[in-house]
Amino acid sequence: MKVAPKVIFLLSDSEGFVATIADALHSNPNSSLRRTQESFELSLERYGIKEQKARGNLVHFVDDKGNYQVSVLLLQNYEPPTLVCAINEVLAQITCETSTAPALLVPFIVEPSKFKGQDKMLAMSGNRIYLYGFQIGLEEDTTPALAATTQKLPSSWQIHYEPLACFLQLVRILKFPTFILVGLSRSHSGKTLGCELEILYEIGELLASETGLFFLREKITWNPTKASRNTQEPWRALYG
Repeated sequence: MKVAPKVIFLLSDSEGFVATIADALHSNPNSSLRRTQESFELSLERYGIKEQKARGNLVHFVDDKGNYQVSVLLLQNYEPPTLVCAINEVLAQITCETSTAPALLVPFIVEPSKFKGQDKMLAMSGNRIYLYGFQIGLEEDTTPALAATTQKLPSSWQIHYEPLACFLQLVRILKFPTFILVGLSRSHSGKTLGCELEILYEIGELLASETGLFFLREKITWNPTKASRNTQEPWRALYG
């Protein structure tokens, strides 16, 4: 699976929160890059999964010589244990098609309660936007700027958000140079929708500035529905 040296890797969630970033990233008006899109479908049979495949979309920004400068990879939403198999298969295919592993920029939007350490939860105050970042593997050219723009997540904090925990484990094993970007989210309610959108804007603009792309705020149309929130409640009621 051919990708650019820089890949923005997006993991879809059940409400389509992060996925909206893919639609909002476009070529800079002052550049000659053109935007192309394709879909992919990868078998998961080697993991014993026959009824599902790893599916998603790839958006490439290509220069006038046909070289991929930036790729945006959007993987569909999966539940564990299929999730880790799908991520691993996509990363394995990227590895096979490039002489060196591409640098990954991976944003997550996570509730503060999913980070715990020393019997305390990561807290948020007021309307401030909190962006955390940390580097995995070799440092790339974008790392200093990203690190300067984000707060460093303490290594002592435990991660209780499975998509992020799975991704971290796999990129460490496969030795992908990766920068993880984490935006802290409040609960998805009408009262905090403005804050949620600001988190999307902050992440999207940061990714765009680090890859030479252009972020269109008006393309962000995410709006969680009451039905989509309620679909998560049965297991939350049982397990907390």
